Amino acid sequence: MTDNTALGPEDRKLITLARATRARNAVPEGAAVRDETGRTYVAGTVGLASLRLSALQTAVAMAVAGGAKSLEAAAVVSEASSVADTDRAAVRDLGGPDTPVLLAGTDGTPGPVVTAG
Repeated sequence: MTDNTALGPEDRKLITLARATRARNAVPEGAAVRDETGRTYVAGTVGLASLRLSALQTAVAMAVAGGAKSLEAAAVVSEASSVADTDRAAVRDLGGPDTPVLLAGTDGTPGPVVTAG
């Protein structure tokens, strides 16, 4: 876990995008990821009868579908107090173990920053 007071504007943008997606779609979580070219992908929780994905898993899948080769960072806005291992695994699969994963509360307040590792 690292200090969240040093978040740069691009990381804060991920939190803003994730929060907006969560609110707009009225889903439990919102997430955003930034790929190696600086493109961002946003997603909310998918809760279909036949398909259940967290917001972060969905954002990673969207990045892959969009041609991303790697991730620079990921963010999730949630009521959870930690990032799920399955979410960190999805980020790790595309971004590697050192990819930062930011967690923010539903009000957008940054919480812990962990790595995908």
